[in-house]
Amino acid sequence: MKSALALCLMQIVSLLPLGVARLFGRAMGLVMMAVGAKPFKITQRNLSLCFPQQAPKANQKLAQKRMCHLGQAFFETPVLWRKSPSWLQNKIIAVEGESILREALANDKGTILLIPHQGNWEVIGLWISAQTAMTSLYQPPKLAKLDRWIKHSREKAGANLVPTNISGVAALLKALKRSETVAILPDQQPPRSGGDFAPLFGVPALTMTLAHNLLNRSNAQAIFCCALRETGGWRLHFSPAEEAIYSADQATSLEALNAGVEAIAALAPEQYQWEYKRFRAQPEGAPKIYL
Repeated sequence: MKSALALCLMQIVSLLPLGVARLFGRAMGLVMMAVGAKPFKITQRNLSLCFPQQAPKANQKLAQKRMCHLGQAFFETPVLWRKSPSWLQNKIIAVEGESILREALANDKGTILLIPHQGNWEVIGLWISAQTAMTSLYQPPKLAKLDRWIKHSREKAGANLVPTNISGVAALLKALKRSETVAILPDQQPPRSGGDFAPLFGVPALTMTLAHNLLNRSNAQAIFCCALRETGGWRLHFSPAEEAIYSADQATSLEALNAGVEAIAALAPEQYQWEYKRFRAQPEGAPKIYL
């Protein structure tokens, strides 16, 4: 029943024009602020940790803007899942660093797209997979019917979705060795066995070692990218990773990975996923970040 209701609501939302969906999203953001919703409180906490040098009023204003963008992401994503690749192409306002992407796709090294939770990351996956062979990890939602809809929507553009386990990681490596593209969300907290601590906005963050391991086992190149929300669509941004990300030294590579995340977040701080409990795992003996 829950699955059917959730799917029904999302499919209704998917019928909305993009502008109307975003309008509802901004209204949702205002409600979250007004009631002091959990995402708003977590955002406030993360901003105070990551930008202690900023005045509290500035962080509060940024948190308020973030709620409106969070609401817009919630309402516009079902629209994305229903629409065709050609519709999405018409909604791309600009592509910054497109030459970086084209050069990477044209060579035979394989490409790792590092897509932080900035703007609407679904846009990047759908846009890229319509143009080149792309493999990405996929953690299905608990609701089976919703899972089928999301998976179908992502795969119809051409993406190859693989599970978030050993076989999925092996599939990523095989794709790179075929000179294809893989997509990774680098700012999710991994299991303790799959990560190590590295600074992110000056705060210790359990950081995935997956990208480091793939880079060290292939000749792939790493590119950071995001899809920033603009009036009428999205602006895509591509930039090369720091050279240090290719280091055989894991700590050096992870620091460069997080530096790339920071640079992407700085493009539009109000569009970054500050409501995520990114720092809930801390080194042994450190105090808890979230109550």
